[in-house]
Amino acid sequence: MLPLNRNRIVYGFLTISSMLLGLASRRFLGDVSFVKDYVGDVLWALMVYFGLAFLRNQWSIKAISLATFLFSLSIEISQLYHAPWIDNVRATRLGGLILGFTFVWSDLLCYSVGVGIGLFAELYLIPTAYQTRAKTMHL
Repeated sequence: MLPLNRNRIVYGFLTISSMLLGLASRRFLGDVSFVKDYVGDVLWALMVYFGLAFLRNQWSIKAISLATFLFSLSIEISQLYHAPWIDNVRATRLGGLILGFTFVWSDLLCYSVGVGIGLFAELYLIPTAYQTRAKTMHL
């Protein structure tokens, strides 16, 4: 099977849209416990999924899914480490949004759901016109 060649404009838009939805969910629905505890993490993983698909537009759907989950897992595991330097990074708004603060098992489920939504979107929602098969040249 030939690798995908994703349309970077579409995937850039999807990355930014999922990021804005995640920020909006915290800003406007942050008082709702379900949204505060789960939705932001799902949208974070979805943003990472589309971001990787944007950056590595020829990777397979399977590779994007696996890389997104492993990246999310590594960020979550890093939350077990609390040295002053990384806690200072986490204390900034951007550092806190990217790295998080405390390890929570349920976040792994949220990341899985986010990856699943990205996978579903690529397989069933994004028109194939934006996911052409790359042509490889053999010399």
